[in-house]
Amino acid sequence: MSTITTDEKPAHLFLASLGKTRLRPGGKAATERILEACHITSDTLLLEVAPNMGTTAIHIAQTYGCDVTGIDLHEPSILKARENIKQHGLENSVRVELGNALSLPFADDSFDVVINEAMLSMLPLEQKRQAIHEYMRVLKPGGRLGTHDLLLRLDPEAEGNRARLNALRKSLFVNAQPMTESAWSTLFNEVGFSEIDVHTGSMTLLSLKGLIIDEGWEGTLKLLGNASQYEYSKQRLFELISTFEDNNDFYGHITFVATK
Repeated sequence: MSTITTDEKPAHLFLASLGKTRLRPGGKAATERILEACHITSDTLLLEVAPNMGTTAIHIAQTYGCDVTGIDLHEPSILKARENIKQHGLENSVRVELGNALSLPFADDSFDVVINEAMLSMLPLEQKRQAIHEYMRVLKPGGRLGTHDLLLRLDPEAEGNRARLNALRKSLFVNAQPMTESAWSTLFNEVGFSEIDVHTGSMTLLSLKGLIIDEGWEGTLKLLGNASQYEYSKQRLFELISTFEDNNDFYGHITFVATK
């Protein structure tokens, strides 16, 4: 059963407490896009940074039969991921440990693929750069990086847009630092990745279509039912939905697949 409280959790933890299993701006479709482009096989050594409750890590192990290592800074998420991994009988294929993306606890050239979703958007620019350098470091030569993040579709410095971005941060309870496509692309090029493939799309995290694709009808109804148990939860969920619906021209998602 989901644990729902009225404290001011960051949005991804709040949504997880309602039972949402996919917490990415472009949803399941964007995740599948980067996984397919990374050419994962059963022999792939894969690192997922910030796996949250382990949904994608479990999916990768089940789909491709490869070993997956996850690192996360949030200990309750690590415990939940381990619980989910055990429930799926994947303890021998998937492990999740405490670790920091800014200083990965792995040797150079350790992984064939690194996956990171919906985390870089939360970091200031220099920490974004530091994390991507770390991804480059632990990838083997020719290894692939797949990322999936929040996109700004409009210039954040244009009149009125700074206020819209601040409203998002207030709604998320997170000091989100999304960027435009050109700014994201510049960052990956500066770090030195090659063969960079970029795709952008709409923000589907809480759209009705996105919820049904990501969670199914049963999961969507469960999420709404859990939210309705408490007035605060119901109000906050619908505020988040409204925030993204009202700013669909401003926010989207962006994926990168790049080669070391």
